[in-house]
Amino acid sequence: MKRTDLHSNQQGAALVVGLILLVVITVLAISGMNTAITELALARNDQNYEFAFQAAETGLETILSAGSFDTSGSDPVSKTISSHDSVQAQVQYEDWSIVPDKAFSLGAGSGVSAYHFIGTATAESRRDPTSTSDRDAGAVHTQAFYVVGPESPSL
Repeated sequence: MKRTDLHSNQQGAALVVGLILLVVITVLAISGMNTAITELALARNDQNYEFAFQAAETGLETILSAGSFDTSGSDPVSKTISSHDSVQAQVQYEDWSIVPDKAFSLGAGSGVSAYHFIGTATAESRRDPTSTSDRDAGAVHTQAFYVVGPESPSL
């Protein structure tokens, strides 16, 4: 008779322990899914910034490869890279200086000047507007350079 009493007292314990373990496993699974979703959003946003970075680099390459630098000013270049990515780039004239003595074995009075320019590219990468976790990104790249040319009021 002792055996049946002991057995009848423990009939619900296995069920309760099993339910508690299921709840713990469910909480861990939900937490893991939330972490994975957050990490996925972080990766997409980082990738979006890389798209903007590369678009700005493309804008600088476009204006530098054109090779037409004017001291009176230049028109901005707009370029659509993809349906989400675009860039605007512009070259601005800064100043001129005499070519240093050691550069090109020339110096003052040689009739050669260095014309200083700054190229700036502003890129934007937009993502899906319906997504709440994706963010737009932007990048601004600046490249200073000079062009050696004849000493004159304009290049």
